[in-house]
Amino acid sequence: MTIENITRRVFLTLVAGAALSIVSVPAFAQSADELRASGAAGERWDGYLEARESSAKGAVEAINAERRKVYEQRARQQGVSAEEVGKVYAEQIFGSLPAGSWFKQANGQWIQK
Repeated sequence: MTIENITRRVFLTLVAGAALSIVSVPAFAQSADELRASGAAGERWDGYLEARESSAKGAVEAINAERRKVYEQRARQQGVSAEEVGKVYAEQIFGSLPAGSWFKQANGQWIQK
């Protein structure tokens, strides 16, 4: 990994942290919290939520649509891909998840924090 890649990663992490504290969609944020708490949905390695129960699919799709907008906006601002931004957000989200929350790793395995 080059110093440029490390610097970019650190910068994206800082931007993601700041954005998480600024970006607020109260109805979706509470819904995501409720879905995670109930186990109906879990976070993924790429920064998106995934339904673990079919009843959560509609809410998860709406939450992910909002996240996608944020990731694409940040990606344009930073000159990186939305996928890179999503992965940085995933790290931030994982760090803030309460114990018992579900997280899907890149290998497809679900773990419980």
